[in-house]
Amino acid sequence: LDTCRWPLDTLRMNDLTLVVLAAGMGSRYGGLKQTDPVGPSGEFLVDYSVHDAIAAGFNKVVFVIRKDLDEQFRATIGARTAARVETAYAYQQIPAERRKPWGTGEAVLVCSDVVDAPFAVINADDFYGAHSYRVLADFLADDSQGEANYCMVGFVLENTLSDHGSVSRGLCSIGDSGQLVDIEERTDLTRASLQDTGAGVVASMNMWGFRPSVFPQLQAQFAAFAGETPDPAVDEFLITAEIGSMIVGGSATVDVLRSPDAWFGMTNPDDRPMVVAEIKQLVDEGVYPGDLGR
Repeated sequence: LDTCRWPLDTLRMNDLTLVVLAAGMGSRYGGLKQTDPVGPSGEFLVDYSVHDAIAAGFNKVVFVIRKDLDEQFRATIGARTAARVETAYAYQQIPAERRKPWGTGEAVLVCSDVVDAPFAVINADDFYGAHSYRVLADFLADDSQGEANYCMVGFVLENTLSDHGSVSRGLCSIGDSGQLVDIEERTDLTRASLQDTGAGVVASMNMWGFRPSVFPQLQAQFAAFAGETPDPAVDEFLITAEIGSMIVGGSATVDVLRSPDAWFGMTNPDDRPMVVAEIKQLVDEGVYPGDLGR
């Protein structure tokens, strides 16, 4: 990728883009979570994310996928999304020397050619809730925010753990001003881990708000990472770690936004029945239509 330059007068500041990371391998889940239906009419989790994002004011969706998923993805999720909102694709490849893509940081970076407005980043296999998209949209649409002032929606760690296995989470340290001070990537977290982390810890669920000014920074960091990582076959370029480096280096600030919505997702295969039940309850309560997937 070439380093991107983003003159302020060329940005679509009144537009908002949703970037959906959907190139994951689903190693813990044992398959493609992105296209595993969970709604009453065959909806995928990402269908609800797109629905909530459009309602909040986002008017473009970019899916970051792998080339081998292209045909299947476009025929299912892509077709439904394109019928409702401008839709584009970016591709995260798996290098020959690796078993999986470089990680979430590179996944954000590969969409630089198709994103020219303030944008949110989410995981395809997570449910964040409508309020989360509204606070993101309000932040990104605020022209008074600095170009290197980004945001993250934080969730209480206890409410993001799985009853069926371990998960990876970014644990956040937040300053008195409400800005992110540091973020520690932790793997293999379980409910027993709460004894070590304490109550009320805020976790990053990979729900970010950025401006295109983040791309040149990520490009420089990825070049350094790829050249210095001790094990290029398995090490990952994670967005949490890279944003943490920007904060420490003073090249970015990150406001932590809070959402009262319940997060849930499918990390492990036994999580699926819970997700199906949660979606059914929301449909029964009238939060979502029962035919979103039709």
